[in-house]
Amino acid sequence: MPQQPILYSFRRCPYAIRARLALKCAQVPLELREVALRHKPEAMLAISPKGTVPVLQLPGGQIIDESLDIMNWALQQADPQGCLPRSDDHQATHDLIARNDGPFKVLLDCYKYPERHPGHTRANYRNQAIELCIHDLNQRLIQAPCLLGDKLSLADMAIVPFIRQFAQVDADWFAGAPFPALRIWLNQWVESPLFHAVMAKHPVWQAGDGPIHLIAKLGVSAAQPKRPATQAADSSP
Repeated sequence: MPQQPILYSFRRCPYAIRARLALKCAQVPLELREVALRHKPEAMLAISPKGTVPVLQLPGGQIIDESLDIMNWALQQADPQGCLPRSDDHQATHDLIARNDGPFKVLLDCYKYPERHPGHTRANYRNQAIELCIHDLNQRLIQAPCLLGDKLSLADMAIVPFIRQFAQVDADWFAGAPFPALRIWLNQWVESPLFHAVMAKHPVWQAGDGPIHLIAKLGVSAAQPKRPATQAADSSP
């Protein structure tokens, strides 16, 4: 059994990104194993045969292989920014993440790869995503710096990697799109010390390699928005 948690991850995967964000925010010391998705290590498949990342192996033998479960576990160990939902925003947190992980993720994949989904054009898939999700997120962020108010939440952390992907599909379009509050929120995230830390590049892990430890300390304000979106100067990621 490992002496500390082991995280199997893939740097660009949005599910793995949000797991790393929560683990880093909670300052959970762990061994990071970067995975090549075309050559998944036997050690990972042995504990999680479905073969998707992230996978967290705990010292006691427990395996957590769903990103939201990893996030919740991490923040239950330590939650310095109070990201876990309170009773009054539990349903709103659930609904935002469910929309993101369900219909928005479907449209995001269609938007990224329209040639695989020939029913509509890329622009049409983008418009559907705007109507479903993007416009609502921007409206929320006009009112407050975070999706559920003035402080970071599990919803912010869980959703931001997917909005980052949405923005990257057509960066020029996103830079001029009528969603300035969403751009500011995204930019504050991707420029934060927390996000930079979890997006550091590491070599692909192979059996026998020495451990890479993800333990650098961050202040509790590492990803906290510095000012309300309505008062900030617009800046594209």
